[in-house]
Amino acid sequence: MTAPSSALPQDADGLLMLAAQSMFDVFARSAQGMMVVDRAHRIVWISEGYKRFLPGLGFEADSIIIGRRVEDVVPNTLMAQVIESGRPILVDLLSNQAGTFLVSRLPLRDEAGQVIGAIGLVLMDHPETTMQPLMAKFSRLQQELEDAHRQLAAQRRPKHTIASFIGTSPAALEVKRQARRVAQGASTVLLLGETGTGKELLAHAIHAASARASRPFVGVNIAAVPETLLEAEFFGVAPGAYTGADRKGREGKFKLADGGTLFLDEIGDMPLALQSKLLRVLQEQELEPLGSNQVIRVDVRVIAATSRDLVAMVAAGQFRADLYYRLNVVPIRLPTLRERAGDFEALAEALLDDIARRSAMAHRELSPEALALLAAQPWPGNIRELRNVLEQASMMSDELRLTPAHFAGALPRVPSIEQDPTPQPLAPVVTPSLPEAGQPPRPLPEQIATLERQAISAALAHTQGNKLAAARLLQISRAALYDKLALYGLISPA
Repeated sequence: MTAPSSALPQDADGLLMLAAQSMFDVFARSAQGMMVVDRAHRIVWISEGYKRFLPGLGFEADSIIIGRRVEDVVPNTLMAQVIESGRPILVDLLSNQAGTFLVSRLPLRDEAGQVIGAIGLVLMDHPETTMQPLMAKFSRLQQELEDAHRQLAAQRRPKHTIASFIGTSPAALEVKRQARRVAQGASTVLLLGETGTGKELLAHAIHAASARASRPFVGVNIAAVPETLLEAEFFGVAPGAYTGADRKGREGKFKLADGGTLFLDEIGDMPLALQSKLLRVLQEQELEPLGSNQVIRVDVRVIAATSRDLVAMVAAGQFRADLYYRLNVVPIRLPTLRERAGDFEALAEALLDDIARRSAMAHRELSPEALALLAAQPWPGNIRELRNVLEQASMMSDELRLTPAHFAGALPRVPSIEQDPTPQPLAPVVTPSLPEAGQPPRPLPEQIATLERQAISAALAHTQGNKLAAARLLQISRAALYDKLALYGLISPA
């Protein structure tokens, strides 16, 4: 039977009040329990259904909890968050000593729109039985999230420490002393040394000894990245920056290393066009992703490394002087293997251990004759080259004791132990003539380039064009020799 029209509200406010009262009654009847709290988080009312959860929470009657803060009554509740933020939490799982519940939380507002409290609804108790598929999915996702966190933590864990830099020679001890000292600060570090001297290992070690050890360590080899992709690799790409770009965009190495350390290997190979942008990031600690006008702040410590002569490159206009000075805040020069004669045996032993572990082979040892033979080599590739030779000899032999014969195929030339391992002298190099009286001398970089060119030509002539042998005679790496051949336009004799 329809109620008389005189009983209906005559204005919109009355209709809204009636709707709110009706909705409140529906919630109270349909929900398994309901609670109302005020702006100060105090419980002001609970439904009859909610009273059955009180014993599980450690309370005997509702009179005990009325007026108390909800956080003191319901462990793990998020009612306070709803009140402070004004945003509802429509569906959530709440677990405490009373059980697991499917709950909903809604803010209450006055006529001015200010939050004056919140309503909490228990939609379902023991959802693990009635909502088994959803709970199983939730449990699986939670497990996957925990696994992902463990994997990220393992990836962020430093691979090497300062103790990993093996050696007790004066040169090795000095490097470790400098590394420990610079690890305590936040200054940019420049690692200098020939290829294979352990620059990446030392970069990891400095990060591991620093206050950033728990944050990411991100390394990038500049020489291995195509020049056209370097900017995106460093600074990231904004969503839809160009045709084919990821719709979500892509973070660059600086952003990935935020809060941690960024290792820039082979910094000497960075194109001039990109050096100015790198300089700005180092100075301002801010960047702009490719295709974006948004400036992003980052907190990154940079460790750079190179086997090239940056001073000569600056003089030749191949490297920006301002970037060099910004990188060369704390330079550390890593000694060559030739300068660490006292560490050779310990290094060889450690490398053989690592080779055996990685290849699941039995551990090999060096005979005294083999050790003396290897120690007499010039090793232009330093520790990396030594490892390759040891690994090749280990893989090609079933014997556990390696003798000089096992290195016949791994070394270019195996002299007998009695032979003098000192490299033969190069053909004489013509010294540039002095300027005539009254004539100014040529610039120093030009004179140095002339001497280098003549020395390389003499070495190639002496070795009949064998570049590896020429590099060993010059005591530089083969990569450095090829760089200089390209720089000076030299062609070895046939």
